[in-house]
Amino acid sequence: MTPRRTVDRMPVVTFTRTLERHLAAPATRVAGATVREALDEVFRANPRLRSYVLDDQGRLRKHVVVFVDGELVADRDRLTDAVRPSSAVFVMQALSGG
Repeated sequence: MTPRRTVDRMPVVTFTRTLERHLAAPATRVAGATVREALDEVFRANPRLRSYVLDDQGRLRKHVVVFVDGELVADRDRLTDAVRPSSAVFVMQALSGG
């Protein structure tokens, strides 16, 4: 069992509710120093979620965006943007059109 203080100092990854139409995607506290590491932890527990977020090359899908502490991630291919223990990572679908 992970001590509570350790869990409280881990980034939380939250997914848009739109994904809930397809599969469970609850907010999850995970270990990780980058977006890639944090998402990989989520996908280990929920592998089906990966294909909704990443393409077959491991890059963010075209219509998916990720914010870390309110800032849009810069590296959509390798997901190297830093994540702090207190960070909030939010994954959502990008909207387009007029």
